Amino acid sequence: MSSKWPIPRPTENRALRALNRTPRELPAYPELFASLMVASRNSDRRGCNRLGHLIARVGGEVAR
Repeated sequence: MSSKWPIPRPTENRALRALNRTPRELPAYPELFASLMVASRNSDRRGCNRLGHLIARVGGEVAR
């Protein structure tokens, strides 16, 4: 068995690079806050963190 960690995934890296090259529209506030409430109700800390950062980005607090 190979001792490589993490397992190399070249297609995943290519997909992420391709995503970075294309501009994406950010969702509207009502959708984000609804998703944040769902994540909070489900005790999804990572989801709350990601949605909080996304809300800050939509609000103009963070540069795109």
